[in-house]
Amino acid sequence: MMEKNAKIYVAGHRGMVGSAIVRELKRQGYTNLITRTHAELDLKRQDAVEAFFAEEKPDYVFLAAAKVGGIVANESALADFMYDNMILEMNVIHSAWQNGCKKLEFLGSSCIYPRMAPQPMKEDCLLTSALEKTNEAYALAKISGLKYCEFLNRQYGTDYISVMPTNLYGPNDNYHPTHSHVLPALIRRFHEAKEAGLTEVTCWGDGSPLREFLYVDDLANLCVFLMNNYSGNETVNAGTGKEVTIKELTEIVAKVVGFEGKILWDTSKPNGTPRKLLDVSKAEALGWKYTTELEEGIRLTYDDFLNNPMRAER
Repeated sequence: MMEKNAKIYVAGHRGMVGSAIVRELKRQGYTNLITRTHAELDLKRQDAVEAFFAEEKPDYVFLAAAKVGGIVANESALADFMYDNMILEMNVIHSAWQNGCKKLEFLGSSCIYPRMAPQPMKEDCLLTSALEKTNEAYALAKISGLKYCEFLNRQYGTDYISVMPTNLYGPNDNYHPTHSHVLPALIRRFHEAKEAGLTEVTCWGDGSPLREFLYVDDLANLCVFLMNNYSGNETVNAGTGKEVTIKELTEIVAKVVGFEGKILWDTSKPNGTPRKLLDVSKAEALGWKYTTELEEGIRLTYDDFLNNPMRAER
């Protein structure tokens, strides 16, 4: 168990996941949190990361820093996504090990699993077949981080763990018109349609794909829970075990935002993968379950969107 006054470094504390982990640690009474902004510490610079760890020597590390984006962002910058993510995670994990960090938790993504993985996806389907090409660069970087943690455990007896979340949403999300994920993009589109008095909104595909969504504060709660209750080389899936069609999701967002017009579907546009659901029985067997239902989470997220001065720029 992490001591309440232990020195805990949260890498990526300004992002959606990192900021949620900081909120959760504070809520649970952890008092000695270390953070650095990107301007203060560029995690892609090995010398800077080594100097930071040598000076601070954190007891525990939550590695939530990453370069992230939706399909458009991933496909247009494959090399950047691979390099930035691989270099920053290797720097942090290696420096944590060199400086005697007691435990590290690496945050990945469910995109690490094969494109044609059996549904729902269990942790042990990793590397059993080919990845989805559109985000292969990001997935390869995340798999490398996960495996480096595992190999350190096996070679040096460290206690480094990893968690792989499903689609996340919540406060501090990225609402950029082209670089955001599906749920924040929908929130922005319906909000702007309502503000402009539009009578209809057109969405991509036919609305049939199934997706799973986890509220980010629930993920943060699991991250702290795993740091205190789990050790092992295999990752742990983070999700709800429930899925919703994109059509149903769209209708919930429209309802929460208050858009009363028509929703049309452009079936000439691609649907993407038909189904992506995580098997969350491992986390549940450890004694953890999510608490925020989708509509409640979307309400909280829309409140954040309305009060988020950065939303237009991101």
